[in-house]
Formats: sequence, C-alpha cells, structure tokens
Amino acid sequence: MSPEQKQIRLAGSTKRRLPNAEVVGNVPSAEFRVTVMVRGLNELPAIEEQSNRKPRERTYMTHAEHAERHGADPADIAKVEAFALENGLRVLNTNASQRTVTLSGTAEAYGKAFGVELKMYKAGSAAYRGREGDILIPENLQGIVTSVTGLDNRPFAKPHYRIRRGTARAAGVPGAATAHAAAAPVPAGFTPLQLASLYNFPKNLDGTGQTIAILELGGGFHPQEVTSYFTNLGIANPPSVTAATFPNGGTNNPGTNALDPNNPDVEVMLDIEVCGAVAPGAKIVVYFGPDASDQSFLGVMNAILGDTVNKPGIVSISWGGPEDGATAQFRNEFDQLLQSAAHLGITVCVAAGDNGSADLAADDPNWDGKAHVDFPASSPFALACGGTQLAASSGTISSEVVWHDGANDGTGGGVSRVFALPSYQQNAGVPAAADPAGPVMRGVPDVSGDAAPATGYRIVCDGTSFPDPAQGIPPVGGTSAVAPLWAGLIARINQGLNKQAGFLNPLLYAAPANTTFRDVTQGNNGDYKAGAGWDACTGLGSPNGQNLLLALMA
Repeated sequence: MSPEQKQIRLAGSTKRRLPNAEVVGNVPSAEFRVTVMVRGLNELPAIEEQSNRKPRERTYMTHAEHAERHGADPADIAKVEAFALENGLRVLNTNASQRTVTLSGTAEAYGKAFGVELKMYKAGSAAYRGREGDILIPENLQGIVTSVTGLDNRPFAKPHYRIRRGTARAAGVPGAATAHAAAAPVPAGFTPLQLASLYNFPKNLDGTGQTIAILELGGGFHPQEVTSYFTNLGIANPPSVTAATFPNGGTNNPGTNALDPNNPDVEVMLDIEVCGAVAPGAKIVVYFGPDASDQSFLGVMNAILGDTVNKPGIVSISWGGPEDGATAQFRNEFDQLLQSAAHLGITVCVAAGDNGSADLAADDPNWDGKAHVDFPASSPFALACGGTQLAASSGTISSEVVWHDGANDGTGGGVSRVFALPSYQQNAGVPAAADPAGPVMRGVPDVSGDAAPATGYRIVCDGTSFPDPAQGIPPVGGTSAVAPLWAGLIARINQGLNKQAGFLNPLLYAAPANTTFRDVTQGNNGDYKAGAGWDACTGLGSPNGQNLLLALMA
C-alpha cells in the first residue's frame, strides 16, 4: 500500500475472539483465498409492490438483467485489483455479476494489506485461522468494498438436523449407551411421502420442470444410495440429483459413518431425500461449500444465484447460526443475496434452528443465557421454517404441537435483534423481543412442519437406516427437514402455477389462515409460547398444501 494512502475501518467487519478460544500459534506460510465483495452498480429496488402481487401477475428479472443493473462496476473491480497488486496479493478470479474478487496470498501479506493480525486459534476441538477487531481498507476503496471474508475461517454455520445421540450410541458410536437408552423403544417416524399426504400436498403434481438447489457446507452423498432410497419408497422415476461445480466451491465428499457427529452426511442425505421424495419430478442440484465459514456460506449462495445453466427456482438451506454471532458485513451481504433471489423469482427456504429460543446448546461456551434467533432464517427475505411434533392416525393428523424436548432443545424461533419488522408481519402480532427485552422486529419462523426426533424422518445415509430399531437408531429430526419439505411443496406449487412463486412471505401472511395452515397453538420453545395465529415457535403453522396452491392461484 502506498505510504500516503490512509487506512480506514471497513464497516461491519468487527470480529471478537470466541469465549473459549486460545491463540495457539502463527498461521502457516501457505497462501489461502480471501473474497472481496464490492458494491453493485445500482441498489436493488424495493420488493414490496412486486411481492404483494399473485405469482401469475409477477415479472422477474432475468440473470442477465440482474447482472447488468446490479452487478459490479468494472472500474470498482479494477481498483480492488490494483490494491491487491500493490500489496503482493494475487487475483485468482473476478466475477462482476456476483460482485466478487477472489484473492490469494499469505497471512503476512493479508496482514499488511488489511491491517489485521492473523493467528491460529483453538476453541474446544476446533482449530481455525482468526483475527480480532476490524479490517482496514485504503480510503480510496471506502464505499466500494462491502465485505472481506476468508481472513478468519472460524465455522459460523451448523447443520440443523437432530438425532438422539444417547440412543444412537447403541449402534456402535464410541461410548457405551445406557441400558435405558438401548432398551427404549425406537419410534417409527414418517417417510416424506407420508408427511406430504398428511399435509395435503397438491396431488397429481411432482415438481416437473422445477429445479431445487440444496446448499451444503460439507459432507456428501453416495448417488447409488440416493437412487436406492427413492426406489424403495416406490418412486418409479427417481429425481435427477447432481453436485454442482463452481470456482472456490467444495466437493461431494461423503463419509462412511453416518453416526459420527462430525460427519454432516446426514444433513446432505436428509435434504436430498426429503425434497426429492415429495417432488420427484424436479431436478435437484447440490452446491457444496468447502467449510462452514462465512466466506464459504456467501460463496455458495452467490454461486446458486449466479447459476445460469441450472437456474434453480427454489433453494433449501438447513444451515445457520445465531445472528449476533455473525459480522454485520456477512449478514448484510447475505441479506442482499436473498433480496436478489426475490427479484429473480427464487424462493429460499431456511431452517430456523434446533436449540429453542436460545439458538445455542445449553453447554455451548458461546451461549450467554439469553434468547437468540438463527441467521439466515432471520432475514426478512428468507422463508424461515420452524418445527412441530406430529401425531397421526388413519392417515390424518391427530395432534400437532411445538417441538420442544427441554431446555435449548427444540424449534428455533423468536424476534430478531437486527432486522426491522417487515411490512408483511405488521398485523401478525409479533411480540417484543424477550430475554433481554427489546423492540418488535422481524419474527421467526414464518411456517413450520414436522421436526421432532420422536416423530422424525425415515432416511438412509452411509449405509445406515434411520430408524433401525434393531440397532437402537431413531428417525432423524430437526428443522433441517422442514426446509427441504417446504422446498418440495413449493416445487409442486410452482408446477401447478406454471410460474415460479418467488418471494412468498407476503402472500402467505395474506392467505386465509384457517384453510391454508394448520394453526399450532400448544407448546413453547423456551422464551416464546405458541398461540392462535402467528407465533414465534411455529409461525403461521404447518401447511395445507392443496389449499395453499388454490389461494395462490385465486
């Protein structure tokens, strides 16, 4: 950097050390990648007028139009490239439509360029490259650079699936199961097809013509196992499932032990098998990020929106973390991408989390004992998906309550501390934030579906069946299952409409609640209680898919 160049703080870039993290050494000398995002040529227009129209009356931007109007100015990218060259950093690639410049360099070079001190940290069993404080940029890039990610690669997001580990240990996971856990009856759970029937998904529709993108931050799938699962469900024509490839992306890297808590394959297979079973006519494309950092999360989402070959109309995201655990620059960028999705006619379904109103496990050293909501579910442009516990008899729902298995164990939900109350929730009765008390802001979730492990999903992963009573293995639960369930429903709805439904939230809140949703009025998730109408545990409720399609067609 030229000595005359003044460095200034990059807004929203502040990082703090994790409570249980210790510095364990210097960063290795090998080069690594950093992503710089820059402003768009024009701000995205407000979505309100468009989003209040019925799907058939909507017009969406094409990818080319979005890139032309809201991609990066080549002059801005050139300034970032010049900054990189001046500081001994290599430019690996640029993408004006995605507003990104990908750099490569050493920790020492990045430290000088961005005014940061990078160290290796260890928090529990996780080691990561980290920083503390703010990123600095030269004054001539102020207002141009909107985020810099990758300097710190600590994990942000976690997969939101849930297995009762005490019972699962009976299957041979290290650590002996208790006699009670091994002897406890294993619930049967539901297949995705049974849930589609219980929730009255539109019949004679299978998602033909639709493409569902599944966002994953690790793990993988065995293609033959996916095909076998659908065949065993009796699906004559299994969906096409492929792994996307894109610059800086991860790979389909399945493991061998589904019961290893560090193996996210269960998340990947749950997502694929649920949405693929309920929408077998759809094309499913899985986009893998290399890790669960904010850089990876942003990169995968950007790749999905920029995919002009597959052009997905629905995105399923079953990963997230507490919104106040993310930097403001990351939240702002991801929220911008979700707004872009709305303008492109893409519906984004996001899991609301599995740790109740706390959004962190009770023994997590990062938990402050307060209420939190999960991000990106807390963005007003996400369709946030909460969880219920379901009972059925003779093919109909006999009861449905909030999924809550105890302290910090159940559906996520609550009130954002970051995002303002959106217009579509003005009359929903969103309460003030709880613990600590705060203003009325964006309420989470919007919708819900079966998520309790006790009434969970029947899936197959890495050769293991869930459930497997003989081995004491239960079904899989978590709001992770609700996001792909809704993604599959929307694929059927899009087919029925012959149009991408796009950003659905305003239409869902305006729909006749007594016919389009099953109101879940019993239970709590910790700090919030269920009640008539919208609530911060299950949102508007679980779907009546056929009636929802009719309401959107009306």
